[in-house]
Amino acid sequence: MFHKVAIIGGGAAAATLASELLERRTRHPLHLDWYTGGPEPGRGIAYGTPSQRHLLNVRAASMGMFVSKPGGFLEYAQALDPSVKGSDFLPRRMYGDFLQSRVQQALKNAGSFGHDANLVPFAAASIVPSDEGIVIGYGDQTSHADAVVLAIGSLPPRPLPGVEDAAIASGRYITDPWPFLASAAPDDRPLRVLIIGLGLTAVDVLLELSARWPNAHFDALSRHGKLPEPHLTAASAPHDDGGELIESMRDDPNLRVWMRRLRDAAETAEDWRTVVDGMRPHTQSLWRDLPTTERARFLRHARWAWERARHRMPPQVAAQVAQLEAQGRFTRARGRMRSVHLSADGALDVVHALPAGAESTDAYDVVIQTVGLNTDTQRTEHPLVRQLVIDGLVQPDPLGLGFAALPDGHLLDGNGKPRPNMFAIGSLLRGALWESTAIPEIRKQAQGVADMLLAEESRRVAAR
Repeated sequence: MFHKVAIIGGGAAAATLASELLERRTRHPLHLDWYTGGPEPGRGIAYGTPSQRHLLNVRAASMGMFVSKPGGFLEYAQALDPSVKGSDFLPRRMYGDFLQSRVQQALKNAGSFGHDANLVPFAAASIVPSDEGIVIGYGDQTSHADAVVLAIGSLPPRPLPGVEDAAIASGRYITDPWPFLASAAPDDRPLRVLIIGLGLTAVDVLLELSARWPNAHFDALSRHGKLPEPHLTAASAPHDDGGELIESMRDDPNLRVWMRRLRDAAETAEDWRTVVDGMRPHTQSLWRDLPTTERARFLRHARWAWERARHRMPPQVAAQVAQLEAQGRFTRARGRMRSVHLSADGALDVVHALPAGAESTDAYDVVIQTVGLNTDTQRTEHPLVRQLVIDGLVQPDPLGLGFAALPDGHLLDGNGKPRPNMFAIGSLLRGALWESTAIPEIRKQAQGVADMLLAEESRRVAAR
């Protein structure tokens, strides 16, 4: 058992692990230092939005915080509103409230188990192995731990190539949409807004700003010009629980074969969504079966299709987006952004390539980048991750999907060897697990890492 553990990160993954640790009875007491990076741990970026328009894209019944209590969130929501159903898509704000309530309960219960929890409202700036374990630097202070878990979520977004510094300095090119949405004031002007990317974040941006800016027109630009698919109105059982399909895929870990078999299964299913949902329990193991070359092929050619089929919109959100399109307030197009520069009149001139090879230039008042999670640990400016990579304490995933790690969360050092007392959970394990961002996956990771941290007998790290 590691007697002194540090968790770094203040979002849902960190909150889930902290609660998992503090509510377990152990032979020896645990001391937990939780570097939250702020005064309100638990919400993070995903559940920090105050808007009631931003909904979970997973039904309430599946959003419990612990493996042992998958219905915990539904119970919480029904205590507030008995009319809530398990099939409902509830506000992310409510889920943030739930996380914070569970954290407060875990902190309150910790003493009864003999545990001691110390919340540090600073971001950890450095991690250095020592003879005593690990030295963690924050502010102008240091602390020691026997083991550390990185639960820092995705990395800060970086501007896309081709965006000029003057465009960013103008404040009109928005690299990170969430702080912008938090402060965007109502505006009646006929603004022209470009959204780069068409995932779930783009949908959140569109719904929020279209309400605050009633006379604005929104364009969206993405490689394929397609929105995320909608969920079915009613919950449905997974198709065959993926049984025969999964076995056939394991027999031949080749992307082209997999895509063909997925299409065949979708054609025979009552609805293609049931096929995707049936794969969910197996996705991580299937990803591990894929050679690196096949993973790279997936990222180049199939990632966009998988993301829009796997991470779907609630039906009511899809209806709102369709209404904006029907009203002519929202249009979307296929293409790639080439450059953005600030014109003399203060507008942003955006050059984008069209599918046929031509280019078009359009002027916008605001351009908002929503191109998905940044998990590239090799190129990030995140101070802690940068220090770990430069010092060779961790190894970046070769495809830019977070850290190189074992599937159980052990981080690999610069030589590819697992570190026995350094772990990660959440977004930066996408290279090892692929599906590693949603609560159903996070809670399993938290349970597994807690098992290793609190094991009475030290376990030898399995070979990679």
